[in-house]
Amino acid sequence: ENLVLVGRLYGLSRTEARRRSNEILERFGLAEAGGRTAKTYSGGMRRRLDVAASLVGRPRVLFLDEPTTGLDPRSRADVWAFIRELQDEGTTLLLTTQYLEEADHLADRIAVIDLGNVIAVGTSDDLKDRIGGEVLELHLLSADETARAAAALVGVGAGEAHVDHDTGMIRLPVGDAGPAVMLQSTRQLDELNIRLAGFALHRPTLDDVFLSLTGHAAETSTGSEPKAKGRRRRQQGRDS
Repeated sequence: ENLVLVGRLYGLSRTEARRRSNEILERFGLAEAGGRTAKTYSGGMRRRLDVAASLVGRPRVLFLDEPTTGLDPRSRADVWAFIRELQDEGTTLLLTTQYLEEADHLADRIAVIDLGNVIAVGTSDDLKDRIGGEVLELHLLSADETARAAAALVGVGAGEAHVDHDTGMIRLPVGDAGPAVMLQSTRQLDELNIRLAGFALHRPTLDDVFLSLTGHAAETSTGSEPKAKGRRRRQQGRDS
């Protein structure tokens, strides 16, 4: 009934609106729940219904505003799959998201927005190449030691370290000297009896890009809502 109503608002005949509604319910895995009231749906099912309603009129361009916020990993993966299908069919999408991993997986072109200003535009690889080399992540066993560890690592690596005092995470850009910097940093921390819970050496992520561009994490909470300080708009699809 929700989808038929939307179809009628798009100007479809009652027969066509019903046909399109049944087709979309099947595609989004909601056919069995099609006769239930929407208030009985889970959060993931309601999100799929939202996306389904937007497709009744077969739009060539679709705007999606944080479509996976609050979803469990399985429901998020389902929405990602739907978005990829739309791309493959030639639909152009403009997606806003708090999750940089989501942008990395889905977007053909990314615009990074911080405090209302566009600060970078490009493909995922273009943005990562701005950092270059690799990034060393050091996760301290005790977050209380973060300040002391950060002070001990000043000058280590190929750039300024990004420190998260709440989680005890230190990220160091290391260029092409990853193994040597990893050995040096772990030795220096060991000499100070600062213990690590883990460490990893990897290619820069979009989170690293955002940290490098802004000096703060992408998903910093403000107020009571877990909104990012900088909202990133992602453009994806076949059209430029």
